[in-house]
Amino acid sequence: MGLFLDYENLAIGARQSLGLKRFDFGPIARAMAERGRVVYRRAYADWSTFDDDRRDLVRHQVELIDIPQRMGASRKNSADIKMVVDALELAFEREYVTTIVLCTGDSDFTPLVQKLRELDRRVIGIGVRDSTSKLLPPACDEFLFYDRLEGVEARRESSDQVGGDPAVAENPSLDELVISTLAGMQSSQEDVRASRLKRAMLRIDPTFTESDHGFRGFTELLRHLADRRVVELSGSKRDPEVDLVTGEGPAQAAFDLLAAVVVDTAGKKGAAMSGLKTELRRRESGFSERALGYGGFLQFCRAAAAHDVVAMEWDDKRGDYLFTPVDKG
Repeated sequence: MGLFLDYENLAIGARQSLGLKRFDFGPIARAMAERGRVVYRRAYADWSTFDDDRRDLVRHQVELIDIPQRMGASRKNSADIKMVVDALELAFEREYVTTIVLCTGDSDFTPLVQKLRELDRRVIGIGVRDSTSKLLPPACDEFLFYDRLEGVEARRESSDQVGGDPAVAENPSLDELVISTLAGMQSSQEDVRASRLKRAMLRIDPTFTESDHGFRGFTELLRHLADRRVVELSGSKRDPEVDLVTGEGPAQAAFDLLAAVVVDTAGKKGAAMSGLKTELRRRESGFSERALGYGGFLQFCRAAAAHDVVAMEWDDKRGDYLFTPVDKG
């Protein structure tokens, strides 16, 4: 995969629309790691304007392309043109790069998307919902709103805390790493084998090794997690299929609680996600999606929807996910 970041468009949109003190590239890096191997990362901006942002991007191995402001010239057009030229050059010269990721909400990039698809490249777009043109998402093979990426929710919560550290934890627990990676992969593919899960985990955390947790192999680690009802295994013993837990266990009890809240609060229009967590904690004061291994409440809700516990759908008018009960027949 090759990733191109229209930094001014995305960073300013995230700050103005989401109230973030500092744009975090981490959620994008994680979402792409769940989908494939990113071998090319470039971000375009006048970096004198974003001096404090450089370190975070460099830490994620992003090459910074400086587009300085020149008298009588449009910095925006200069950055856009350079990004288009580089994306097309990569598509023509690197056949092994099969997916191009464009991080922008600017409709000016729509012709580039169309040309890349003509060249048989899969195109993934990423933008902030409120600052993304309606023309761009339909042109892409897949479009992700930055607002909905795992980790953005946690950063927004920490930014609202007085004196809190806005940085998201870099070292999740083993359970959380496995579950969050698995949930992210299942959102874009049906079956996840152990071998593919491990490759995705290594892309997220290259330092990961099962031996650090006392296991001789990754399958042995998964069997241990399955015994604890963290995941479910099926199929081949050598490379089993890995799934989120269904049936009995702490996660299922939390799913059942979510389903009960949705039944009681959905009404005719559905229950908005913005109020669900508060209601869950009102009924069960000890509720915590992170204690179950999920990186955030959105991921927990996606896992519940994936197992047909509730129905979940984005509503543009309300700017929120709406939940409705599932008819079990």
